Amino acid sequence: MTSIFKHVGKDLSASIVVFFVALPLCLGIALASGAPLFSGLIAGIIGGIVVGSISGSALGVSGPAAGLAVIVLTAIGTLGSFEDFLLAVILAGVLQLIFGVLKAGVIGYYFPSAVIKGMLAAIGIIIVLKQIPHAFGHDADFEGDENFVQADGETTFSALSAMLDSLTPGAIVLSVISLLILILWDKVLTKKHQIFKLVPGPLVAVVVGIIFQSLVPEGSFLFIGATHLVNVPIPENVDMFLGQFTLPNFGAITKVEVWTVALTLAIVASLETLLSVEAADKIDPEKRITPTNRELLAQGTGNILSGLIGGLPLTQVIVRSSANVMSGGKTKLSTIIHGLFLLLAVILIPRLLNKIPLAVLAAVLLMVGFKLANPSLFRSMFRLGKSQFLPFIVTVLGVVFTDILVGISLGMAVSVLIILIENYKNSHFLHITKGVEGENHIRMTLAEELSFLNKGAILRELSNLPEDTLLEIDVRKTIHMNYDVIEILDDFTSKAKERKINIKLITSKGTIENPESYLALFGAGAPVSSH
Repeated sequence: MTSIFKHVGKDLSASIVVFFVALPLCLGIALASGAPLFSGLIAGIIGGIVVGSISGSALGVSGPAAGLAVIVLTAIGTLGSFEDFLLAVILAGVLQLIFGVLKAGVIGYYFPSAVIKGMLAAIGIIIVLKQIPHAFGHDADFEGDENFVQADGETTFSALSAMLDSLTPGAIVLSVISLLILILWDKVLTKKHQIFKLVPGPLVAVVVGIIFQSLVPEGSFLFIGATHLVNVPIPENVDMFLGQFTLPNFGAITKVEVWTVALTLAIVASLETLLSVEAADKIDPEKRITPTNRELLAQGTGNILSGLIGGLPLTQVIVRSSANVMSGGKTKLSTIIHGLFLLLAVILIPRLLNKIPLAVLAAVLLMVGFKLANPSLFRSMFRLGKSQFLPFIVTVLGVVFTDILVGISLGMAVSVLIILIENYKNSHFLHITKGVEGENHIRMTLAEELSFLNKGAILRELSNLPEDTLLEIDVRKTIHMNYDVIEILDDFTSKAKERKINIKLITSKGTIENPESYLALFGAGAPVSSH
């Protein structure tokens, strides 16, 4: 544990920023999920303290995820009670533990870099577009919504025009003041004196926002009403506070619908977590690699505990993780402390929290969003060429205009298509030379790894061979040949004699004239080097 205290100053500063980002998101996602507001805070607290402690991620932050809000809302309605839904959350956590034990986390390593960068850029764009209405005092949509079609019926873009009909002057003024504070703090003051590095700019902006809200008289032009402030539940006594915790209904364990919801939550939450893990690792200045199987175990543990005491399902969340990175977090101590801040704040100062204008928090998120979607990222991806830029930009557009999972799926589809095209072009090397008496003499040198992806290119070349050809197939560099490729070669051999094509198979152990069966030589996909 000694190492996580090495950068305690930077982690403490970052945890304050993550706390202010996480607070409205926990409440907003709970509201959108049709669940008690306190359930979102429970998930945020467990995501910070419990998951943060168990996880091997240095900078990842977990909590309730916007991507699960629609699933949760539908599931609560389908199951008929929040208590039944909590049981599904527990079972989802158990399934995630099983995924971790089975090492399913390896899936996380197969997301292409271009797709992950596209997701990060898209999240940045979404944050900016979604927070502009909040910055102007239009809070019709819940904090944390990432989908193009919003819960209030608006889309990401139509909400921008809708906000013009309900502007809040005080929120606009406060947003501008907050942005100026944040920019000044980030670009100028932190370079002037050490004290400005210790006190985070977002904390100063929040304090200024609370003071502004307290000093402006009710009913005046710049007054910001309660609907534009953070809304943390305020229990009047200990019994009311404890009454906010809900216990699951274990009697519903035999319901098929509960297990269906549990499986859905486990799969979607695990995928979103693995995507966020890859994204957080990508923007980690120290380029640390998170153990993905351990992350699934941590998430499973968190979901079991969250379901047991009335919390929403949780995942690692890229918005909070990005805020952590952008604020200078160094170790998972910042994640844990932010969870402690959530716990202490809802117990000790809920009334003070409810004086924080959403416009201030919108300014904080706007800064995070701009850093994620920095124009320099788009330029650098464009310079890398089509194979990187196309999956990147398709992912960006897919995530912005649909949601994260659909956008990632589109980006992955483009990446796979590019791989197929590249394999079609480059599955082997082909060298043509003139033989004796003008005979065509062609040598085909096959690649180290041959899979079904190479079928198209090999079939094309074999089909285009002219009659009266001497074909040398060089497999000395080939380590593994898939059965699909072996089958193609066997099929070609049976037709080669009709086309007067003579075959020489060059192996590491010598040359074989007109081999009868490649399956007999290599087996069904066995290592070629062993033959």
